[in-house]
Amino acid sequence: MKLHYKILGEGEPLIIMHGLFGMLDNWQTLGKKWAENYQVILVDLRNHGHSPWDEEHTYQLMMEDLEELTDDLFLEDINLIGHSMGGKLAMKFAQRFPQLMHKLVVADIGPKKYPVHHQKILDGLHNVPIDTVKSRTEVKNYLAEYIAEESNIQFFLKNLYWIEKGKLAWRFNLDGLTNNIQFVGEDLLSGHFVGPTQFIRGGNSNYILDEDWTDIQNSFPNSQLDTIPNAGHWLHAENPNMFFDKVDAFLSK
Repeated sequence: MKLHYKILGEGEPLIIMHGLFGMLDNWQTLGKKWAENYQVILVDLRNHGHSPWDEEHTYQLMMEDLEELTDDLFLEDINLIGHSMGGKLAMKFAQRFPQLMHKLVVADIGPKKYPVHHQKILDGLHNVPIDTVKSRTEVKNYLAEYIAEESNIQFFLKNLYWIEKGKLAWRFNLDGLTNNIQFVGEDLLSGHFVGPTQFIRGGNSNYILDEDWTDIQNSFPNSQLDTIPNAGHWLHAENPNMFFDKVDAFLSK
């Protein structure tokens, strides 16, 4: 699948991949900062943003999509940053194509299996009668019946666009992602990547626990763990300056 992407700057390649229900636009601000020293490639993964939709959504297919992109752009010695679902994909790609990799950064996700835990969000998204709503305010009110956090609601509102006058649509393939949600927490502990790896977590997040670290190091033996205090799962949005500084220090050393 030909993914939609945007290139900023020039130099050593740095690919950045968003999480579930995200898109490359979420990373533009940080991408522009890294573009001062790297060729930054911001990517819309399949079923997200401006990339094509498909009935299937697995890490195997997403990895093949990413390999196709790296082939098309003749990339090697790749620095790869992935958040959440994008982090799972980054880990799998590094395990499968270590010869293409330089450094790996995984934001607030581990290689262990995660049970499906997005049901309330999915229920909220499906609660929106997207074919008939006439305003973002209407969508916000429907989402608020299921999603309490204002920041999460705003995150989803950014995924709305006018497909035609008076008709809103989602940037992501809601049905496709719902039907494949069981694959998003895939176990990657059986694979290995020995290249330099940074796991970076939010101090208020429970995605990477202290007790996970032994298993992580078994699969990624050349890895370090950094924590951003007072940040949750969306650590790059909650404290973008500290996220940038910690990741940039890892990439540049």
